[in-house]
Amino acid sequence: MAAESTQPQPAITEPGTTPRRRGKGRRRKAPSTGRKALRATAWTAAGVVVLGGAGAGYLYFKLNGNLHSVDINQALGSDRPTKIDNGSENILVLGSDTRAGKNKKLGGGADDGSARSDTAMIVHVYEGHKKASVVSIPRDTLVDRPRCTDTKGTTHPAASGVMFNEAYSTGGAACAVKTVESITGIRMDHYLEVDFEGFQKLIDDLGGVRVTTTKDIKDPQSHLNLKAGPHTLDGEQALGLVRTRHGVGDGSDLGRIQLQQAFIKALIDQVKHVGVFTNPKKLYDLADTATKAVTTDSELGSVNSLIDFANGLKGISSSQMKMVTMPVQYDPANPNRVLLAKDKAQLVWDALKADRPIPKSATAGTATGEAKGVVSAP
Repeated sequence: MAAESTQPQPAITEPGTTPRRRGKGRRRKAPSTGRKALRATAWTAAGVVVLGGAGAGYLYFKLNGNLHSVDINQALGSDRPTKIDNGSENILVLGSDTRAGKNKKLGGGADDGSARSDTAMIVHVYEGHKKASVVSIPRDTLVDRPRCTDTKGTTHPAASGVMFNEAYSTGGAACAVKTVESITGIRMDHYLEVDFEGFQKLIDDLGGVRVTTTKDIKDPQSHLNLKAGPHTLDGEQALGLVRTRHGVGDGSDLGRIQLQQAFIKALIDQVKHVGVFTNPKKLYDLADTATKAVTTDSELGSVNSLIDFANGLKGISSSQMKMVTMPVQYDPANPNRVLLAKDKAQLVWDALKADRPIPKSATAGTATGEAKGVVSAP
């Protein structure tokens, strides 16, 4: 069912159709090239920037049918951190690594019917919406998962010392949000999720993403084989890059996060140079793919809501986005797992609650991967 709107909808034509002529009246001023490019930052803030770029001001009602949303607020109820009303926003962005359906071929591994949060990021948009901080949460972090109720009404008991991504596989989006709020003490205002297939198709519709690698990256498990040098990554290669653990560095999840953060910045820069807004077919294809690719919280579950959300992020560029990894240390009992560095992490959460920049001291001396600088924008 189409959402209601009090605003006239901008014209966008499907491929192969003729645009309708506007009636006489005041002519609308065309957005500047810079403004068009900045609209794209909604999707990138989380690996989801393309959605805002394709949609801001252009998505129209028929695309509502593509969207899938989950009612996080109803599932979690009132037992949550208090919303901080200082003009900032916190968005939890997840990349889901379900092996079901077409995702099995893309992601590798067995189709066991499960799904995990392969990538997790807290995107904090500061008051004024001109800059943001992104905090990546290592999936291998051992955490105490709180008792949570999923969006189907099933309650899951608490569990201690489990991997962070187990929260999503146990209770989906609601339990993932509940766990993040338990760790941080910060209320998540919104939720965005994208899966393998949607991510790959978005990159292909965008025409690829240009990056430069300083080392060879070869990982048969993620279907990736890149020589050192410049590349324009298609969807399959981009997916392989953000998922590889063994192709470069020490094979850790922390190294993979470093690659993901570098790719996101390259993606933001790439969107600025793509002629999406002068190519109606590309615009339509990208909008169609983006709205099919994501799952949102119910407050973002309409085209109009996504347009408003994207417009609120249009002023954020890659240079105004600070990306860090949640402070952790390697688990002495298992080098393949990490533990939250609580005192350091608290510096991060306190900064975000106060809408201040994350201090350098928050991440100094914490565990890092060995893939920093391997990937950059060209």
